[in-house]
Amino acid sequence: MKVYISKYRDHWISPYTMLDYAFWWTDWSKCARDKSIRSLEEECQYVERPEWCDRWSDRLTPVSRVIQWVLDRVHPKIDYVKIDYWDTWSMDHTLSPIILPMLKQLKAAKHGAPFVDDEDVPDHLKSTAAPAKENEWDTDANHFLRWDWAMSEMIFAFECKTDDSWEDAFRSGEHDMLWVPVDRDGNEVPKGEHKHYQMKDGPNNTYKCDYEGMQVVEARIQNGFRLFGKYYQALWD
Repeated sequence: MKVYISKYRDHWISPYTMLDYAFWWTDWSKCARDKSIRSLEEECQYVERPEWCDRWSDRLTPVSRVIQWVLDRVHPKIDYVKIDYWDTWSMDHTLSPIILPMLKQLKAAKHGAPFVDDEDVPDHLKSTAAPAKENEWDTDANHFLRWDWAMSEMIFAFECKTDDSWEDAFRSGEHDMLWVPVDRDGNEVPKGEHKHYQMKDGPNNTYKCDYEGMQVVEARIQNGFRLFGKYYQALWD
């Protein structure tokens, strides 16, 4: 598998930007360029662009479009994906180490949250468990907590998929297995007269596994994948 995806490239250069930099010595140009960092006092002294700027902006718009057309072809957005035939032998494992870091980055850098259904979260995070809203259109106090919880469950599921060492916590002891020759009815017989082999515990077998505990974790993993599918279109920042 080879994937090359560049970030979004916006090659549009506004006509007003051209005018700002062309007339850099003017007060209105300086104020326009420094608008994002002006203090409150400077905000009050903001100088509007002259009316002729609007007229020249219309004239410069075709120039901006030509520049954009050229830059779009010189530096196009890269979307290249090549899939090898072995990538789909175990596609769930192939995708997991790609999805996991993306989920972690999204969780750390997100600036909002979608609506997560009460049925998908624990009782203490449901909207019904939140304090009453001041206005009907407001989001409840648990709105963002529900999304944080859902994303944590997705991350947990993909972490377990990429590293199955979590299963070790439910296993103990050592394997000692014997292959016993048996007949068709399962009775032990001398080797050579057997029709099948039956696997039995050897004298030194101490292996134990908490299958019930493992099933609890597997159910949580499966739920994390379910949430990933249900809220797939909400995975954006």
